[in-house]
Parts: sequence; C-alpha cells; structure tokens
Amino acid sequence: MKFGVITFPGSNCDQDMIYVLEHKMGLEVERLWHKDSDLKGCDFIVLPGGFSFGDYLRSGAIANYSPIMAEVQKHAESGGYVLGICNGFQILCESKLLPGTLLQNNHQKFSCKNIYLRADNNASLLNQNISTEEVLKIPIAHAEGRYFATDEMLKSLNEKNQVLFRYCNENGEVTDQANPNGSLDNIAGVCNEAGNVFGMMPHPERAADEELGNTDGLKILESIVGLVNA
Repeated sequence: MKFGVITFPGSNCDQDMIYVLEHKMGLEVERLWHKDSDLKGCDFIVLPGGFSFGDYLRSGAIANYSPIMAEVQKHAESGGYVLGICNGFQILCESKLLPGTLLQNNHQKFSCKNIYLRADNNASLLNQNISTEEVLKIPIAHAEGRYFATDEMLKSLNEKNQVLFRYCNENGEVTDQANPNGSLDNIAGVCNEAGNVFGMMPHPERAADEELGNTDGLKILESIVGLVNA
C-alpha cells in the first residue's frame, strides 16, 4: 500500500506523519503538494494537521479549493482511502467528503494537551484492531475541534457505526468532563458511509514513537494496514 501525504501552505504535521509512516512502519510514502494535479499512484491519501492557508475564513475552507483536492474527491468517490487529521479533518468536512463540521471549541481557547479516547466500534479500517475497552492517550492541538452535525446526521452516524472514536476519561468513561472541546456525543472522529474516508481531531502521529514515551497512536495507524502493535 502506497501512502501519499499532502502538504498545504501552513501544514505543520506533514513531516511527523511521513516520519511515522516511513521510519516507524516501513511504508512507502509519496510527498504530495497542494498544487499537484495527480496523486502519483497512491492508494491511501493523508491530509495532515496544521493551519492551511492560515485558517482564514474557516479552518480548511481555502484548502478545499487547492488543485489536488479535485483528485482527492475523485479518489474517494472511486473507493480510495483518505484520512484527515485535525486540519485535515476540517478540510474533509469542508469538501463534504465527511458529514458534519468542526466549530470553535466551546471554551473559546486553543487546546494543546493529551486527551483520552476509545474506539466506538470495530467497523472501520481505522479502528478494526482496537478493543472498544482500551483507552488510548493521544494529543490534541486545535481551536476549532468541536464536532457538530444535525440531529438527523447524528442518528445516522450512530446507527451506521460511522463514529470512529469518542473522548473519554482515563477510565474509559465517556463523560462531559472528558470532552475537551464540546463535540456532540463526545465525537473525536468519524468516517463516511462507504467506510473509506476518515477524519479525527486527535493526532495519532504525535504519539507513535518510543522517544516520546507514548505509542498509543501507532495502534490507530497500524490498524490501517491490518497490523497489531506488539
């Protein structure tokens, strides 16, 4: 499986993702630029975190009009895999490849800290190998991470197992106190109905190296390629 990581003006987690995919997981990675007009044969596209185009207008709004996004749209519509993390999640919501939107955190502040989350189910490629009882510690870094969707969307997401992860406390309890940004239903990530486009606000690539004292993020990324983190 060949991975492509897109860099937009303002991306700041692209190299983190490339490092983990290449050096920690031994995968083939193609560097993609937002003005590229093709995906260079990549099977799995990653939209990394950062502040694309300075987060002007709305986070991810301008990046949605980068030339490469037309190719990402085609790739997703033909069943190709796409993952957006943090700002990448915002871009995928702006492009309507994922349902819902990301609003300003309910406390009106930028949050940069470790949080806890749990896989909501094992129905998708991103959480297929993660026990729903396991609590993962993953960093967040965002000002607009509050997931919002209509009541109808939320009902559908829950019924169709499209919620990937929910914020919880260290004991795995999904509570209001464990919600770092006011996301509806403590939602930390979702996928599309077809199960090939994924988005999450926490940063698994920032918790994927022994030097950082945390490899919980590897469990999420390795789930993609059907590996089990020993």
